[in-house]
Parts: sequence; structure tokens; C-alpha cells
Amino acid sequence: MLYDFPFYYLLPLLFFIGVMAGTIDAIAGGGGLISLPALLALGLPPQLALGTNKLQTSFGTLMATVTYYREGWISFGTIYKGLLFGCLGSVLGACLGQQLSSEILRKIMPILLFLILVYTIFSPKLGKNENHPKMGEFIFYTAFGFLLGFYDGFFGPGTGSLWLFAMTFYLGYTLTKASAYTKVFNLKSNVIATACFAFGDNIDYRIALVMAVGQLIGGKVGATLAIKKGALLIRPLFIFIVSLTIISLIYKNYSTLIHQVLIKNAIETKVIIMTFGIIFILFILYLLWNLKWKTQSKSASADS
Repeated sequence: MLYDFPFYYLLPLLFFIGVMAGTIDAIAGGGGLISLPALLALGLPPQLALGTNKLQTSFGTLMATVTYYREGWISFGTIYKGLLFGCLGSVLGACLGQQLSSEILRKIMPILLFLILVYTIFSPKLGKNENHPKMGEFIFYTAFGFLLGFYDGFFGPGTGSLWLFAMTFYLGYTLTKASAYTKVFNLKSNVIATACFAFGDNIDYRIALVMAVGQLIGGKVGATLAIKKGALLIRPLFIFIVSLTIISLIYKNYSTLIHQVLIKNAIETKVIIMTFGIIFILFILYLLWNLKWKTQSKSASADS
């Protein structure tokens, strides 16, 4: 395992992963889909990988939150209710999560995220401009603060995506504004989770601090890009992250069945990995081309 190698050989890799995860997380969430598998691939035990991931992610989320706040995208007077009820929900969810099975949520979440994905794809104007809210902020932050806080403590995957969608759909926020507020709630959850893992001695501080340096850079870069590009950048990346989360949850829930099917049909794992790699590269190329095309179109319109 890579984790058994001398530690200094891992420094550039860990730093780079931190930058990538922090950048993506600051824009549309889902940075853990990059950093956590990387930590597991290094050979860390699951609990140690989870704790280490939470600590290093907290640095990137903090930097993104500070950047959004300095640019005037966050008002803590607006969301303090969500933070208070979110803390209550997180603690309750974490306590019950140790007593009850999360199998029901494991089955429901891919379906819920798929519905969100479809709605987002077929609603190109969602989050592009401020819209009239369908729900008052007091009721929204009180209810969703507790519910999503509970879900995050009880199960977790996709919480950022749920916050982003809920704020654009119910409050009429732009994707940039929703992304900014989502960082605050993510930071709250990360701090609580980090404290729990630290209490259980499940954090490798060497790895976490190295990745945290990358996270600080990524958090700053990602938040700045999201503010400058807005929905043009956040929307396609959000769609990609939600899609990746759905695939991850389906694989975790049905890994045994998937493994049996792969063996039965003699499909090589390398071919599957290569296919997903090609899809990922094509998506990045599309994203870059789309940003370039939109920028050129705006410049042409301004000149005319």
C-alpha cells in the first residue's frame, strides 16, 4: 500500500488532491468524492480515512466560506436559525445513526438525487437569476436546518447537493448565492464531525495538515471562480457531482450484485475504469469549451 511508503513521497500527491477537492467542493460541493477514495487508496482504515478527510476538508470549506463572506454573498443574520437547528439535527442524527440502520436512506437517496438531477437538467434557468421564494426564510432555515442537519449526522452523502438545490428551488437563490450559504452549513457539519473523530482518535494529522494546505488554495480558487462565473460554472459541475454521487451510492448499495455481474460477463475492471476516465475527461473538455464559448459570446455582444 502507498501508505506504507516513506511519508515524504506522498506529500506532492496529497497536496494536489487537496487542491482539486477543495476547488470542486467550493464551487458545487462533492470534494469528498475525490479526497476520501484517495485516502482509502493510500491504505488508511475506513474510520481513520473518514476522520482525516473531515479535518482536511474543513480547511477548504472555511476558506471558501471566508471568501464568499468577504465578497458579500453571506449574511449570518439570515441563516443563524439554520445553523442552530442544524447543530441540533446533526447531534440527534449522529446519536440515532449509531443505534438504527441507515439502509432505508441508502435505498432512497439515489432515487431522490436522480429526481433532483433530472429536474436540474430540464430547468436550465434554475438558479440563474433571483426568483420569488416559495417559502419564507424563517420557516425554510428552521425546517431544512434541522432535517438536513439530521440527515447529515445520520447518513451524510449528498447533503451539500440537497442544500444547493433546496435554496435555489424554495428560496429562489441564484446558484452562486446558494453555493455560498451551502459552505456555511458544510463547515458546521465538518467541525462537528471532526470533533467526534478527534475524540475517537481517528485522524492522521500528518496527512490531514498536508492536504489542508491544498484545501486552503482550492477553497480560495473555487469560491473565486464560482463568484466570477456564476451559474455558467456551478450548474454543469453540480450536475456532474450529483451524477457521481448517484453512481457512488448505487455501487455501495449493490456492489455485491455488480461484482457478480462483472465476473459473470467477464468484463475487466480496467475497461470500466478507463471508460469512466474518458467520460470524465470529455466532461472537463466540454466544461472548458462551454466557458470559453460563453465568454466569447459575451465579448462579441459587448463589442456590438
